[in-house]
Amino acid sequence: MDARDIIKRPIITEQSTSVLDDKKYTFEVDTRATKTHVKKAIEEIFEVKVAKVNVMNYKGKMKRMGRYAGYTNKRRKAIVTLTGDSKEIQFFEV
Repeated sequence: MDARDIIKRPIITEQSTSVLDDKKYTFEVDTRATKTHVKKAIEEIFEVKVAKVNVMNYKGKMKRMGRYAGYTNKRRKAIVTLTGDSKEIQFFEV
């Protein structure tokens, strides 16, 4: 897998932005990606050093539209902790 295929998008929520000061960044990643895949992809794309990667799996939710029912897509979320001497990842232009 290519690094750009592993990392889908950053997750910007109130809780994820509150831990940015601790150099923890949250990303939605491919469901088949492992922790080592995520670590290598983040280091390649953003040119930073990764200390730790935590990964969580989310099941799809049951949704209905009239008489039709189905599930949303399952997701995988990764929280990446950078080393102390690593530079920051900029999501927004300041």
